Amino acid sequence: MKWPIEGPRRVPSEVYTDREIYNREQNYIFKSRTWNYVGLTTEVKDIGDFIQTFVGEVPVILVRDRRNKLRVFVNRCTHRGAQICHQERGNVKLFTCPYHEWSFNLDGTLVGMPFRRGIDGKGGMSPCFDSTEHGLEQLNVTERHGVVFASFSFEIESFEEYLGPGILAYFDRVCNGKTLRVIGKMQHRVHANWKLQVENVKDPFHAALLHSFFLTFGIWRSDQETHVKVDKHGRSSVLVSTATFKPAQNDQFKEQLNSQNGFSLNDKRLIEYQSEYEHGTGAVMTIWPNLIFLQQLNCLVMRHVKPDGPDSCIKTWTFFGYESDSPELIQKRLYQANLFGPSGLVTIDDNEILAMVQIGSAASPNSVAVLEAGNGEGDADHMMTESAIRGFYKYYKKIMGYEDNE
Repeated sequence: MKWPIEGPRRVPSEVYTDREIYNREQNYIFKSRTWNYVGLTTEVKDIGDFIQTFVGEVPVILVRDRRNKLRVFVNRCTHRGAQICHQERGNVKLFTCPYHEWSFNLDGTLVGMPFRRGIDGKGGMSPCFDSTEHGLEQLNVTERHGVVFASFSFEIESFEEYLGPGILAYFDRVCNGKTLRVIGKMQHRVHANWKLQVENVKDPFHAALLHSFFLTFGIWRSDQETHVKVDKHGRSSVLVSTATFKPAQNDQFKEQLNSQNGFSLNDKRLIEYQSEYEHGTGAVMTIWPNLIFLQQLNCLVMRHVKPDGPDSCIKTWTFFGYESDSPELIQKRLYQANLFGPSGLVTIDDNEILAMVQIGSAASPNSVAVLEAGNGEGDADHMMTESAIRGFYKYYKKIMGYEDNE
């Protein structure tokens, strides 16, 4: 595929719909030099604790081994390829494949199999079989302040270098070393390509247009203080905005709000805000390739986007707080979780509109998306920009090997 001559200011619809491009992404992005979010350390506190998760479309297991080390394995038996783990989470002493009962230790080594020496001296494994060569496939693992990432590459830069100082500062703003506490999880499928979900939260100004809830209650409006930060590669970014919770001064917003007069919350606890961080009531970070790290009011959530074919993705939401949180603050976080998730008062808008974009892209495979708002692929001090999306596609087309048409 040749990219349009306009570069990242245009995105071909094919990247959302083409199966060959999707397959290429699995190798060039997810199985390459990328740090992929796999979970929180608090989800695997004790030896033998595990969760099922994924890197791209590859199912993997995050587990704490007997030496207290975090491991990530491909969820595939090295005998005949069956998945060895079927529970979403749990605690085990061994992983045993249900097909032929090959057993693997918590460090991934093969430690047992039935009938290795045959039955009554007949059959069994060949003399040249070496069990040390058939352990589970392991990924490179790193952890920062309770958040775990994995990579198929063992030559990748450190996670700190991967994010760069600007994005890392916002990561550390929330994940600051305090022990994290999971307070809920949700999962649902959206009928849209995984990149549409990621680029959606790199778009600052759709929120005040699409999400009437945000606009009505002054949580995210286009006239409020906003900063867009993009790393030097363009791949990861953060949008930081500060809600005023005040009536709009601009005539344009007054007119929008007047059309929604009469709406109010019966339970205002849904948007009550307790200041926690130095600046910004909302910070939406995207970590390349497919993690959305969200702080909105007092709601904290890791939104992990799993590719599920060219026209679908599965979102796993991990809502969290801190072990030191008061019961009152935990309750605020839980109330505000109702804004997000599969039927949240805000996210439900995104689910529907992204499915509509997917339909439009499939119906017109030779069309392009137009990204002309703002300038460049870097930082901005306002909301009316698509620079973070352009940065994403500038990096995307580079690592996917797509050149501009000439």
